[in-house]
Amino acid sequence: MTLDDILASLFPGGHDVAVDNEGLVAGSGALASGGRAEIIGVANRTALGVDGAAKLAGKVMSIIEAKHRGPLLVLIDSDSQRMSKRDEMLGLSEYLAHLSKSLILAQILGIPTIGLLYGHTAAGAFIATALSTQILVALPGADPEVMDLPSMSRVTKLSIDVLKEKAKSTPVFAPGLDNLAQTGAVLETWDPQKSLAAQLSALLEREQETEDRRDLLGKERGGRPKAADIAARVKSLVAGDA
Repeated sequence: MTLDDILASLFPGGHDVAVDNEGLVAGSGALASGGRAEIIGVANRTALGVDGAAKLAGKVMSIIEAKHRGPLLVLIDSDSQRMSKRDEMLGLSEYLAHLSKSLILAQILGIPTIGLLYGHTAAGAFIATALSTQILVALPGADPEVMDLPSMSRVTKLSIDVLKEKAKSTPVFAPGLDNLAQTGAVLETWDPQKSLAAQLSALLEREQETEDRRDLLGKERGGRPKAADIAARVKSLVAGDA
């Protein structure tokens, strides 16, 4: 589905979402269940640099300051973070962290944050946008990767063939939508042949909990068998200290 198709299916009552000349998405749309959703994101497989991260974070903070109480939808079809000397010298990691924290703050303050993967995304751009939302869903054909295999090969000093073999049994850090779903990072994949507005409404009605359950999903799906147990032990230790 193209972004236009996605927006038309999500907001049959109309929307004012636009993509600027830097590939950043912003606007709002009328929810089928009433009210409006605020929308931000990255389109056209755009690399996310300091300027884009700052603009998106600024939009999130404006939404918070306006005391918006509907959902905040983050639409993602990006490259990785922008690999330029300028961005690195200006502290790109801090800008990406600021964007991530702004999304987490929105969630804490009662604004449901939902990421929708419809294209590619990778590395820091993926972490600062989609993975920083409260709930992450995807459309078939989405192509997420925390780190691409060539980069992973350079870091680990393992050959790509070895990494491909390991990815078959270890979905953590392995690229692809199926692997991300198995780890619990992606809650569900929507059916593009059905109304996305109806699927969004059902998700908002069903997912009322604010507690992060991705570790439990990862355990249930076999992608992260230890994360939930470790989290439970940490909570127990913290409660004991208190």
